[in-house]
Amino acid sequence: MAMISSSCATQPPSLTCGTIKVSKLIVVNSCKYGRRVAQMSGRINVEQSLVFGEVAKITIKDSCHNHRICALAASTLPVIQTANKLPTYLFRTEKGGHVKVITGLKNNKYRVNVEVSSLQLNSNDDDVVMSWGLYRSDSSSLIPLESSDSGIFETLFVNKSLNKLSAELEFDANIAPFYVSFLLKSRFGGENIEIRSHRKTNFCFPVGIRSGSPVPLGLSISPDGIVNFALFSRNAKSVILCLFDDKSEKEPALEIDLDPYVNRSGDIWHASMDNDMNFVSYGYRIKNGSQEKSNQILLDPYANVVGENFLGEICKHPTFDWSDDIRPCLPMEKLMVYRLNVTDFTKDPSSNLNEIGGTFTGVTEKLDHFKNLGVNAILLEPIVPYDKQVGPYFPCHFFSPYGPKSTIKSMKEMVKRLHANGIEVLMEVVLTHTSQTASLTKIDRPSYYLATKNELNCAHPVVQQLILDSLRHWVIEYHIDGFCFINASSMLRGFNGENLSRPPLIEAISFDPILSNTKLIADSFDPIQKSIKEIQFPHWKRWAEMNTKFFRDTRNYLRGETLVSNLATRICGSGDIFLNGRGPVFSFNFVSRNHGLSLVDSVSFSNASELSWNCGEEGATKRKSVLETRLKQIRNYLFILYISLGVPVLNMGDECGQSTGGSVKQSDRKPFNWKALETGFGIQTTEFISFLSALKIRRSDLLQRREFLKVENIDWFGTNLSPPNWEDPTSKFLGVSLKVEKVSGDDENRLDGDMFAAFNGGDEAVTATVPPPPADMAWVRLVDTSLPFPGFFSVAGDPVPEKVPGLPAYKMAPHSCVLLEARRVDG
Repeated sequence: MAMISSSCATQPPSLTCGTIKVSKLIVVNSCKYGRRVAQMSGRINVEQSLVFGEVAKITIKDSCHNHRICALAASTLPVIQTANKLPTYLFRTEKGGHVKVITGLKNNKYRVNVEVSSLQLNSNDDDVVMSWGLYRSDSSSLIPLESSDSGIFETLFVNKSLNKLSAELEFDANIAPFYVSFLLKSRFGGENIEIRSHRKTNFCFPVGIRSGSPVPLGLSISPDGIVNFALFSRNAKSVILCLFDDKSEKEPALEIDLDPYVNRSGDIWHASMDNDMNFVSYGYRIKNGSQEKSNQILLDPYANVVGENFLGEICKHPTFDWSDDIRPCLPMEKLMVYRLNVTDFTKDPSSNLNEIGGTFTGVTEKLDHFKNLGVNAILLEPIVPYDKQVGPYFPCHFFSPYGPKSTIKSMKEMVKRLHANGIEVLMEVVLTHTSQTASLTKIDRPSYYLATKNELNCAHPVVQQLILDSLRHWVIEYHIDGFCFINASSMLRGFNGENLSRPPLIEAISFDPILSNTKLIADSFDPIQKSIKEIQFPHWKRWAEMNTKFFRDTRNYLRGETLVSNLATRICGSGDIFLNGRGPVFSFNFVSRNHGLSLVDSVSFSNASELSWNCGEEGATKRKSVLETRLKQIRNYLFILYISLGVPVLNMGDECGQSTGGSVKQSDRKPFNWKALETGFGIQTTEFISFLSALKIRRSDLLQRREFLKVENIDWFGTNLSPPNWEDPTSKFLGVSLKVEKVSGDDENRLDGDMFAAFNGGDEAVTATVPPPPADMAWVRLVDTSLPFPGFFSVAGDPVPEKVPGLPAYKMAPHSCVLLEARRVDG
C-alpha cells in the first residue's frame, strides 16, 4: 500500500500512485474508534502559532468506514471567517517558501486552509498540488477511503494572489481527531519535483487536537473545557499519549503520537483537546534511544487522581468544602506525635469498623484514642502508591493517596475533623528514590535518576521541581501541616553523589512561600540500605530532625552500654545537634521505629543492630523476674521520651504491646490489635502515656521549651549529690534537677516548683540523696517505674521520706526511673 510517511521520516515514498486530484476535498463519514463514536462539537478559541514546526500523530484502534468524498472548486467556498482565534501552523519549505495552515471548526465541520507563499519554482504555479493522506493508527498506515484504497489524495493549489497559492480541505467533525500528512508536488522539465519541509520531511498538522501548553505539568483543564497534557522527558525519542474511554479496558481507545517539533517545548511534551470527547483516563508510551515503542502504558508522574487501572484520570481534582477548617498551627514545642500506618491502624477486625477499617475514615473514627493518649499530631507513614513487594518506603507516585478516587475525599475529611479537634496531620514522604515499577524509571531515567539503583537525582532541576510541586500539592489540596523527609541525607547530594554544603533543594523548601509555613522534619533513615545516615543537616533554622542519637543513646543506656553523659545530653535537648541556631524544639525524639523492633520487642529480643536487650531471656517467657524487668524497661523508655526536652514521637502499637516476634521485616508487621488495649498491660501503658502527656503540658515551663535551659537552672548529680561520674563506663546512675526560672513577684503564688529526675540503669538498687527542695516546699513522688500498677505514677504525688532533716533520700530499684516535684507545703 502506498502511504505518506510521518514527519520524522527521512525518505518519504513516492506519492504518484493511486491518487485523486481535486482542487478542494470534503470528507464526510462516520468513524468509530474503540467502542463508541467520537463527537467533536467544541469550539476552538485558543490561537496556537507554531513557527517552522510539524504536528503530532494520532493512532486509533479501528479504521473508519462509510466515507463519502466530494470535490468542489476552490472558488465555490470562501475562506473560513470566524470570530474565534484559530489554530495556525507555519512551516518553512526546503525551497525557501512558507506554508501556512489554518484549521477551524464551524457548523460541525473542520475546515483547513493551506497557503503557500514565496515558493521559488521555475515551473507554472498552476501545476503545484498538495499530495496528502490521513492517519490514526500510526503515521505509516493511512486511513483507506472508498475513493482511494491507498488513502492518498492530490489537491490542486489555485492562485490566491501574487506569489501565494491556496488549497482547502473540509472534514466532518465526528472523524476527528486525526492528522494530515502532506508534501507539495510540481513538474519541471518533465520531471516530478517533491517539496518537503526545511527538515526534508513531510508537512504534518493535526485536526481536532491542539499543540497544547508546556505548563503546568500533568493534566489540567481550563475553564472553557480544554484538557491539556504535559510531560517532561528530555531523552524520549517519541511520546505517545494513550486515552481510555473505559477504565476496565487494557488497550487505549485512542493513541496520540506527539510530534517532537510541534508538541514539544524544550523538554516538555504536550497536547490539548476538548473535554467533550469523554475519555476517562490516560497514560503514556515512551520510546527511548533505539528501542522499539514500549508496550507498557505509564502513569503520568503529575497525575492528581490515579484510577484503579493505575492510570491518571481525566478530571478536575475533586472539590472539597474546606470552609470552617482552621489549621491548628501548633508551636513546635507543644507537639506530641503519634506515628501510624493508615491501613494497619484499623484494618484488624478488633477495630469494629467493618468496611471502613484500614481507611482514612477509620483513622477519624479512632479520634478518642488520640485524645486518650494526649497526642496532638499524627504522623502518617507513606500514603502514596508504592510497590507492594518492597513496602511503602518505595513509592511509585508522589501526587495522590493510594486507593480509589473516593480516597481523596475521605482523606480530606479526616484532616478537617482532626484539625477541628486540635490535631495536626504530618506526612512521611520518600522523595529520594522510587520503586523499580515507578513510571519515572521509563519516562527519563538519565534525567530523574543517579547512576545507582533507583535513587532520584535531587540536584537536577526537574527533580527539584517535581518534589516542590508534590509538596505544595499536599499542602494546598489536603491541608497537610508538615512533612517528615525519609532518607533526607540523600537530598543533600550533588550530580556526582557528593554532599553539598548548601543543597539547592533544601534551601528551596526552606524558603518556599507555601512550604516554609509547614513543619519540616529530616529523617536520616535510608530504606535502601536499611541504615541510618547521620550527617550535619543544613537547616536554615527551619528544619527539625528525627533524633537518631536520642534513640541510640537511650537504648544503649537502658541496656547498660553507654556513658551517663550521653543520656544527659539527650535529656536536656541534644545541644550537640541543635545548639547552633535552633533549639531543643527541633529534636523529634523516639525510642522505637516503624522500620525496626517495636517497643515491647526491644525489651524481649537481643539484637545488636537494634540496640535491644532481652532482659535475661530471649523471646517469650514466664519467668517473673524477666517479665518485671521488661515492664520496668518499657516504662523507662516512655519516661525518658517524655521527660526529655524535644518533641516525643510515639509509635503505633507501643501502647498495647504490639510485637512482630523480634522481626524487623516490613512484611511481618501486624495490624493494630484493639483488643490488646483492654489487657492489663494495655490499660496501664495507655494511662501512663496519658499521664506523661498531661505532665509535659502542665510543666511546659521545664519540659516544653523552645530554648535550652540556662546553666543555672539545671544541676547534675551522682548518688550522694556529688557530680556524676561522666566518663566512668561502670556508672549507671544519673540525677538531674530542673529549676524553675525565677520571676519577680511570682514565687509566692507558684504551687509547683523544681523537678528532680533520677535514672538507675544498673542491676543493683541504689539509695539516692535528693537535693533539698526550695524554701516552703517539699518533694512529692510523681513517678517510680519500679512500683506496681496503679501506684507507679500519681498526679497528686506521694511524700518522699527524709533520710536526715531537710535532706530526703530515695531508694531506687534496679532498672528504674523516678520523678519528684517540689510543691508548696500547706499552712
